Amino acid sequence: MTSEIDKAPARRRGIGRYLLALIPLAVFAGFALVAGKMLYDQDVNGRDISAIPSALIGQKAPSLALPALEGSNTPALTDAAIDGKLTLVNVFASWCVPCRQEHPFLKELAKDERLTVVGINYKDRNDNALRFLGELGNPYDAIGVDPNGKAAIDWGVYGIPESYLVGTDGTILYKKVGPFDERSLTQELLPAIEKAASGT
Repeated sequence: MTSEIDKAPARRRGIGRYLLALIPLAVFAGFALVAGKMLYDQDVNGRDISAIPSALIGQKAPSLALPALEGSNTPALTDAAIDGKLTLVNVFASWCVPCRQEHPFLKELAKDERLTVVGINYKDRNDNALRFLGELGNPYDAIGVDPNGKAAIDWGVYGIPESYLVGTDGTILYKKVGPFDERSLTQELLPAIEKAASGT
């Protein structure tokens, strides 16, 4: 007959296996709590989790010397293209689905006489970028090609689309990670444009 002493190691092994099985569940629960908190903050407190702070806000914009998108009949994106102008620098690519979603907003912004809209075409094929603009329209006053992503690194790009509002003095005033939608346009970008245009 097995004694209680003989059963103790078996019980400990069983409890150890049970605790080991709970580890993935605990990790998942932790991630779920963090994600839930972020969504709660966005929905209840009105905080936009896509508005990632940028070390560049308030700093001079990185220098631009990017070649033109061949075949687009749009000038290259250089410092001269934005010098002294209130400018929205938009990082886009034909393979980026959210870029397609925000494109109508960029076309509307391009009609604003206070603003110059320029694009950095990120890690894209020339023919695909031309097809993208041919299909959806070209809102850009200048386009620079960034085939290896070096310019995007200089600008601190997290992922595309991303947009930067650059003041007439070359200072980055605002950054948007992700596509523009009606809310971010009316509550964030347009007030920033208004403030910059009025000089307040």
